[in-house]
Amino acid sequence: MTQALPKLITFDEFIEWYPNNGKHYELHKGVIIEMPPPNGEHEKVIAFLSRKLTVEFDRLNLPYGIPKTVFVKTPSGESTYSPDILLLHLDNLSNEPLFKKQSTVTQAASVPLIVEVVSTNWRDDYYDKFRNYEEMGIPEYWIADYAALGARKFIGNPKQPTIFVCELVDGEYQMTPFQGNNLIVSPTFPQLNLTAQQIFDSAI
Repeated sequence: MTQALPKLITFDEFIEWYPNNGKHYELHKGVIIEMPPPNGEHEKVIAFLSRKLTVEFDRLNLPYGIPKTVFVKTPSGESTYSPDILLLHLDNLSNEPLFKKQSTVTQAASVPLIVEVVSTNWRDDYYDKFRNYEEMGIPEYWIADYAALGARKFIGNPKQPTIFVCELVDGEYQMTPFQGNNLIVSPTFPQLNLTAQQIFDSAI
């Protein structure tokens, strides 16, 4: 007897279903995933990085903003993410058909930079989101692994807290790791004065 495959959820069904219960959900390959509640250290890293990036784009008078909750819909529509930090290009939002009613972006031109702060479900950030953000053409993607949770092949043996800046070059991400007092090199913010250690220390 063959077993029926579970029904995969579409983006529209996900948005229509999304409950207002204080919990966070994402759509991963057509399956609704409840995101684990973040710990305090995770939230402190998000707050620190959000402040540093905001100061920089404000100093440069760029039309950017960091919203509280905006979804990123992948080209296939099978996955929809709510990044830890999503830098929006506000001038492009008028070109986003889903933004006004569903707070969702689909175009790389709307997203100069995404930061995912790694938690226990680290494979999402290193594999699925990496692949999907790359496919979307997001120019810059940071993986902030402040607690050294990722695989040794990424962050070394013994594991070391690491910030990866993934820059889109010819359609593929080039991953550059930053540890310790290495100064972060950001294509979006070339004058950003920030070390990996400052990010790690913000969690303490």
